[in-house]
Amino acid sequence: MRLVVFTDLDGTLLDHGSYRYEAAAPALAALRRHNIPLILASSKTAAEIAPLHAALGLGHWPALVENGAQRMVPGQPPACDDYPRLRAALNALPRELRAGFRGFGDMDAAEVAALTGLPPEDAARARDRRFSEPGLWSGTESQLARFLQALAAQGLQARQGGRFLTLSHGGTKADQMAAIMSDLGAEQSLALGDAPNDAEMLQTATRGVILPNPHGRPVPPLPGEDTGHITRSTLPGPEGWNAAVLAHLSDLGFPET
Repeated sequence: MRLVVFTDLDGTLLDHGSYRYEAAAPALAALRRHNIPLILASSKTAAEIAPLHAALGLGHWPALVENGAQRMVPGQPPACDDYPRLRAALNALPRELRAGFRGFGDMDAAEVAALTGLPPEDAARARDRRFSEPGLWSGTESQLARFLQALAAQGLQARQGGRFLTLSHGGTKADQMAAIMSDLGAEQSLALGDAPNDAEMLQTATRGVILPNPHGRPVPPLPGEDTGHITRSTLPGPEGWNAAVLAHLSDLGFPET
């Protein structure tokens, strides 16, 4: 049986504040020992994910970047750049709606660093976008509804993550999963996430685990929680990730050593 693990990063595999993952070391070692693919699936850009992908020793496993808007494959050139078209569509919105959204493209690296807690060089990588635009909404709920409607008329979609509202021309983490499962010849999948934009990924996997998110909007109740298809961890971040992955490997009969 081939298992694939799909994971969100911030607040899931990575600690929300420090971006460290040492608490997940036992589960990461178990995945390597059993040659189980670990697919990083994040709102982060390819420029951000590439160093972490290398540090984790994930070799040629693909990664899903910018909320699944594209797949990154180490050693392969990036896909075409959709970002200028996205920004043009955003800037074409009525001024009163556009004013409520401040995206990474409206900020410099110092402002992104202050918002995210990232070091300046990592904040610059976070602004190196090709397919999506995260940002903060400052308007009212009624204005947000009109903003989303206007986006849809421009062919844009919006997804709420743990901290940011992210705009794109479509494509989700869940959209990419079936193709990756087929490419890897996998029958089982485990997905872990902590934010509303992870919901489709969690529901698409054979098993899903929701990590608590004290820093943003939590994942709402999902179909499958009542049957055990999706469970919720009581531990946050990499501690919860580690416990959930090890428990799932044990349930599937993978030996501990």
